[in-house]
Order: sequence, then structure tokens, then C-alpha cells
Amino acid sequence: MLTIGRLEPTDRDAWQALFAGYNEFYGRTMPDDFFDHAWSRFQDDVEIHALGARLDGQLVGIAHFLTHASTTAPDSCYLQDLFTAPEARGQGAARALIAAVTDWARERGCGRVYWSTHETNATARRLYDQVAENRGFILYLIPL
Repeated sequence: MLTIGRLEPTDRDAWQALFAGYNEFYGRTMPDDFFDHAWSRFQDDVEIHALGARLDGQLVGIAHFLTHASTTAPDSCYLQDLFTAPEARGQGAARALIAAVTDWARERGCGRVYWSTHETNATARRLYDQVAENRGFILYLIPL
């Protein structure tokens, strides 16, 4: 059975393993204090938020998201990180997490939910093309 909900303090180790997997997918290795800081902010649930997908009670997916002002619409919700454990893929966790973030944003009056992914992430893009509209924007980044 698949359920979606807030991350609980007991999810810390499983969350970190999933978040480390997400970062490794994108070629990043994060120091432990990075995980500690992010976890603390998710537990505060003020500026950034997190949900988890549980399959038969085991945490198998995570979504991290935040809202920000928009100049052209009501506040926007940015789905910053989405990751499902490889062994749980294809069982609806990512789709359910996207739906839960969308519901959360709608309840708070946001005008849209959006995210980005790498163009080579074909597996995720198959799902994203089913649940959202690709408007063709290209992301630019200046690392600081």
C-alpha cells in the first residue's frame, strides 16, 4: 500500500539515504552538515517542505518543495527535489508525490507547481510528460 505524508523524525536515516541517492544521480556528493541543515529545515516546515512516499510503511520516495512570489500570477510552488528508490520505481510513488505537492500548493492558493530535470533523465520525463506541460523553457544557472 502506498501512502504520502510528512517526514517524521524516525524517517531521518531513510530520508538521508534517498536524498544522497538523488544527489549522486546528479553527480553531487554532499557533506553531512548539508543533510543536517536540510533535515532541520524540513522539520521546521516553514520555508521549505518535504513529503515522503511510503510503500508498505517503508520510505521509498521524497519530494522537497517551496513557494515563492511571482510577478505574473499567484505564488508559485517549486518542486526542487523528487526521488524514488530504484527498487520502488514504477509503483506510483513519484506520481503520488507530485499529486500531493500539487494538492498542497492548491490549498495554499498557488498559481502553479513547476520543476526542472535534466534533458537526459528519460525515465522521469516519461512520467512528467504525462502529468505536466513542458513549455520549452531552458534553465540557466550561475553557481555562487
